[in-house]
Amino acid sequence: MSPEAHSAPRSLAEALRARDDASLAALLRSRPDLITPVPTDLTQLATRAGTRASVLRALERLDRFALQTAEALAVAPDPASYDTLLGLMAGDAGDETVARALPRAVATLREQALVWGDDERLRLVRTARELLAPSPQHPSPTGLGPTVQEATSGMSPGRIQEIVTTAGLPSTHDSVTAVAALTGLFTHRRKMAKLLAGAPEAAREVLSRLVWGPPYGQVTADPAAHLRWLLDRGLLLPTAPGTVVLPREVALHLREGRAHRAPEPLPPAVAPAATHSPQVVDATAAGQAYTALATVEELLKDWDEGGPAVLRAGGLSVRDLKRTAVALDVSEPVAAFWAELAYAAGLIASDGEADERYAATPAYDEWLELPPAERWARLARAWLAATRTPGLVGGRDAKDRTLSALGPGLDRSAAPEVRHRVLSLLAALPQGAAPDAESVLARLRWERPLRGAQRDGARDDDLRSRLARWTLSEAELLGVTGRGALSSQGRALLGAPAAPGAPATPGADSAEPTGPGDKLPVHHHRAPERLVPLSPAEQGVAAAAAARLLAPLLPEPLDHVLLQADLTAVAPGPLRRPLAGMLGVLADVESKGGATVYRFTPASVRRALDAGRTAADLHAFLAEHSRTPVPQPLAYLIDDVARRHGHLRVGAASAYVRCDDDALLNEILADKRAAALRLRRLAPTVLAAPADPATLLEGLRAMGYAPAAESAEGDVLITRAHAHRTPPRTAPEPVPDGPPPPDATLLTAAIRAIRAGDLAATTPRKPVGEPLAGGELPRTSAAETLATMQAAVLTGDSVWIGYVNAEGAASQRVIAPIRVEGGFVTAYDHTADEVRTFPLHRITGVAELADD
Repeated sequence: MSPEAHSAPRSLAEALRARDDASLAALLRSRPDLITPVPTDLTQLATRAGTRASVLRALERLDRFALQTAEALAVAPDPASYDTLLGLMAGDAGDETVARALPRAVATLREQALVWGDDERLRLVRTARELLAPSPQHPSPTGLGPTVQEATSGMSPGRIQEIVTTAGLPSTHDSVTAVAALTGLFTHRRKMAKLLAGAPEAAREVLSRLVWGPPYGQVTADPAAHLRWLLDRGLLLPTAPGTVVLPREVALHLREGRAHRAPEPLPPAVAPAATHSPQVVDATAAGQAYTALATVEELLKDWDEGGPAVLRAGGLSVRDLKRTAVALDVSEPVAAFWAELAYAAGLIASDGEADERYAATPAYDEWLELPPAERWARLARAWLAATRTPGLVGGRDAKDRTLSALGPGLDRSAAPEVRHRVLSLLAALPQGAAPDAESVLARLRWERPLRGAQRDGARDDDLRSRLARWTLSEAELLGVTGRGALSSQGRALLGAPAAPGAPATPGADSAEPTGPGDKLPVHHHRAPERLVPLSPAEQGVAAAAAARLLAPLLPEPLDHVLLQADLTAVAPGPLRRPLAGMLGVLADVESKGGATVYRFTPASVRRALDAGRTAADLHAFLAEHSRTPVPQPLAYLIDDVARRHGHLRVGAASAYVRCDDDALLNEILADKRAAALRLRRLAPTVLAAPADPATLLEGLRAMGYAPAAESAEGDVLITRAHAHRTPPRTAPEPVPDGPPPPDATLLTAAIRAIRAGDLAATTPRKPVGEPLAGGELPRTSAAETLATMQAAVLTGDSVWIGYVNAEGAASQRVIAPIRVEGGFVTAYDHTADEVRTFPLHRITGVAELADD
């Protein structure tokens, strides 16, 4: 036996013990659930790595070929040699592509602690074997059935001997050797070929139908001759009355040794569907980014005085979503996306009042003060990290309830990872190349086959595929992509290396800081085609870089409009905020697009006068901000509305109307349209009404008058839009997809603690005091503990102790005592890798380490 065989690990714990720190770090990084909480030693780590939940999670993160390799090991002998595994994957003929890719797959399984052992004795973790091995309840993706030994476990010895004899083998003295002889026949290629050469044509047809699975079939109590031929020779074995199965060894012979019909060693390539000029892509994406900012601002402006009511179960009602879609001039799914994006960015939230409504948050006012490119970067960063999934709006949850926008049930923990991966695939294409959507979906299915598994025959309906489709459409809406291709600002946001000839972006090894104090994230461990998600600090730097790339592409805000004789004003581009705000009060938006058209009406002019502006103010404002002379019809409109504005005064009586011109009050009383207001004269210049002032104001305005509201003191009330804000709110936290990956500091500390705990658990010890049962802490008297500690200080030796901390948690440690005094022992603690002080009364016992 070779030295390697002597040193082969006998358990997963031993295999982990033989790893170096870098290998352990790779395991804990890829399976972060193993480090929550930090295991006490390597045995506990191995136990945790073999639990069903952890193994299933690890299997879900394997790519298709690594998973196929694990499935092949699940149907191979345990343990299996590398050559056996290669035969199952590449077949008897040997597929060179599979052979070249197999070492990487085995290395992945080893790194994930799903496979352990050397190349002569590869072992799949028991839980993984149970999950992947074929059974009647859970067929294997390989399509293979049970082995001859498993299929004949309940068969009578006499029947087994009959099968052996009919197959042309000598009879044996017991069933074990008979089954072994039958297995040997089925795994011998030449002998099996000879046996099958004599099979009836109909029998070979039956085998061809079962060979790639499912391996089970139905037979009658009196099977046909060709079926009887197969049953008599064990090529089909009964598993239940009326049911037969094709043994695994027979199927592998018919498959020429292959466990899978179509091994997929290489990921499918993402194919470009179209290629555009990078400048066109960036310009298109910038246009979409500007539209995104305008749409979010319009949404929040619409909700500025208090938005839709919050449903009792949470979220927007269908009616409110339709109303929002009409206001934004978009479809309802797109309106749901913009509402969810603003919510994810922390710009809207519920106000928490008794009559709960959605409203802008104080963060919205801060966001408005940022430059446009920075506002976009904040939206894009929130979208990239959000687990809320607007595409689910309108669907049904597990309880058949409708999923509403801004409501519960929209979080999908896989969403950020899918978004990042889709954009990473786009970043791997040449700059300006737009991918074929189906090739992106095929690549994602290869990378996560279990999470994207076919369900109920509808493969394209799996969650990851839907998330990918939504990512492609949402990225276009947001301006991360343009014409389907990743833009320069989208590449920077992702932290991807800059394309050749493009400006440097974060993530490129050669990139230089682009601003004072900026440090660009560099990932030397990245594969060229796969980007590692950025840390929060790196995301901030990447978002700033994306904003810098986008800023020159956005149009500059204008400080002027073009007034026209038809009582309209044309804004040929985005307006500066003060101008846009005032114009929005003085006029109504008639159309939007590349240029915005505003229309002046008596109602809009009255709205500006109600806000405290005078006619002179309005004339001066228009003259200052118009590149064309103020048209005479517009000046007449302003003067006419201003002349009549405030001539009537409405106050609370319930409500009253007063006017110095009693003839005007006579005119109102004589108007039939005033009948609903039930006005009556209190004095020559005063009319009273049972309606409230607001209703009276609206009624008189509908009749064509321009009344003004007044206070109890008789002063004119100036009405301005009331900006309703929620209390300070934080943006919704993404729902984590399991424990977060540990950072370098945590990994270093965890590995040190695990190594030290393993040292304490496995180092040979000299027994002191009472004999120890397995796993118990040492127990020695106080005098023995003190004497052993003092001796260790003199000799400089390390000792093994049991220790109970102040919270009552017990642990075992290896320490090197330095000083013993005042009821405390000062020692170097291997677990914490530092000098610590231990109270002697908390040490349960001590044992010296063995000399070797």
